[in-house]
Amino acid sequence: MLEQRIQQHFVDSADLKYQAAQLLSKPIADAVQAILASVTSGGKVLACGNGGSAADAQHFAAEFVGRYERERPELAALALTTDSSILTAIANDYDFTVIFSKQVRALGGAGDVLLALSTSGNSANVLAAIEAAHEREMTVVALTGKGGGKIGLALRETDVHICVPHERTARIQEVHLLALHCICDGVDAQLLGDQETPE
Repeated sequence: MLEQRIQQHFVDSADLKYQAAQLLSKPIADAVQAILASVTSGGKVLACGNGGSAADAQHFAAEFVGRYERERPELAALALTTDSSILTAIANDYDFTVIFSKQVRALGGAGDVLLALSTSGNSANVLAAIEAAHEREMTVVALTGKGGGKIGLALRETDVHICVPHERTARIQEVHLLALHCICDGVDAQLLGDQETPE
């Protein structure tokens, strides 16, 4: 019984990825181009999210600053989820909803990219970060699910929306991670040329 349940998770995850491949390939490619344009002209990516999405933001920044699969020059990315002193000071002195937006205003500039992750599309602090990014003339790449929520409505035409067509948080997060890996691979391919990916 337990093994069947586990196998069903694998099947459901694979089915969603297969279904989403065609739907999401264009916005993911658009995200690659937006991020590539930023980092090759001296810009950076600021990434944020809550819970599992915070972990995904950090995962992305690590692969951008370090490397994804191939050696290449370092790329500028910063997860806004990692400095506990900043996060707790802002949450304590102001409000939890501004923990990311205040960092975006402090660290972001025109030409930078905000990578905003929210499985529901309704995270108030991520939404506030998007508003701050727009004030700073940054491009937003938003990864959402469940129809996109309030974040989907807040995006501009120049932003990129990668919305996973599913309602279940775990499945959405699994596709978000794949999308982030596709972005890393796409940026590397544009910078270094196509190459067979390691098995």
